[in-house]
Amino acid sequence: MSEYVEHSPSGTSVGRVEKQFFTFAADEPLLVESGRSLGPVTLAYETYGRLNASATNAVLVLHALTGDSHAAGYYETSDSKPGWWDLMIGPGKPLDTDRYFIICSNVVGGCMGTTGPASVDPATGRPYGLSFPVITVGDMVQAQKCLIDHLGVGRLLSVVGGSMGGMQVLEWSVRYPDMVRSAVPLATTTKHSALAIAFNEVARQAIMADPAWNGGDYYDGEQPAHGLAVARMIGHITYLSDEAMRQKFDRRLQDRCEISFAFEEADFQVESYLRYQGQKFVDRFDANSFLYVTKAADYFNLESSHGCGSAVAAFAKAQCRFLVASFSSDWLYPTYQSRAMVQAMKKNGLDVSFVELEAKWGHDAFLLPNARLSGMIARFLDRAAADAAKEDARAL
Repeated sequence: MSEYVEHSPSGTSVGRVEKQFFTFAADEPLLVESGRSLGPVTLAYETYGRLNASATNAVLVLHALTGDSHAAGYYETSDSKPGWWDLMIGPGKPLDTDRYFIICSNVVGGCMGTTGPASVDPATGRPYGLSFPVITVGDMVQAQKCLIDHLGVGRLLSVVGGSMGGMQVLEWSVRYPDMVRSAVPLATTTKHSALAIAFNEVARQAIMADPAWNGGDYYDGEQPAHGLAVARMIGHITYLSDEAMRQKFDRRLQDRCEISFAFEEADFQVESYLRYQGQKFVDRFDANSFLYVTKAADYFNLESSHGCGSAVAAFAKAQCRFLVASFSSDWLYPTYQSRAMVQAMKKNGLDVSFVELEAKWGHDAFLLPNARLSGMIARFLDRAAADAAKEDARAL
């Protein structure tokens, strides 16, 4: 997930919002898939809109790799940018806060207010560092389930997310099928390809090769800023497409008319852009958290975890309807991966809508304005809400 933050061409902002915190697993630690336990656990989250009296209008939005709980609105009116999906969330937008109660939480292992490797280990009084347990997408979802229970939501109208957020959507649909009425996985996959794992491993090695990383124990001293910046540069390349790079930069020089014949200078605009993105990332993200969340994405394998190696068997557990969207220029999670999951869903007789959207901006296209995607999500949620109302009426 890159630094794209766009305003919606229609609708209005949710305005000023506040980050909230939920702490649990103090008396009974959270057992994670590695076999270790973790507690207490704090989740940072935000909500937009109001939960209705019957608690049937809740939509859980799940963020991508380096996202956070700040999905919409502003903390202060002076903020230069809104939340990362402000174009989708708000009054009159596809995730309409006049109708739906939107929830977004930061994942376990992150560094935006949720318990992660930078958090203090109560057993030692020092940051966990690498003593923090390796976590999975399943662990992230298990923690989110505790938050949803805490908020008094028995069943989610929908779970929506792109990239690693889409992985969480898929995990929700098969781990807690009774709690999910509908699901919208965008630009995602049921398991990482060797190519995706390779890019993540190179990024992790860049961090661990930084002398300041110090085996993950750097919180009292210099941060592994250079390694983390390089890791971000590597990741950022995968979020774009060849056409996006060509149109945005091509071989244009940065603030010069001739090449410098030097290594310290950024000759090309694309070099300057990547350096800027790397440095900006260092200012907001923890290097160890980057190791943990990329490893969680690499470990994600829905068919292995829930279907003994079969995607069809994994989706046999799901009960909800799906809207699956891929993007034509996404080479990180290409369309063939979305088609494979759709086929597995359909073999189980699930109600599935699928679209490959033409988009030139690569993997990050789900973060950018797209009228067709916005319309599809809005109509999909309309249908889910109407069907939920009918179900509830029959239950009376």
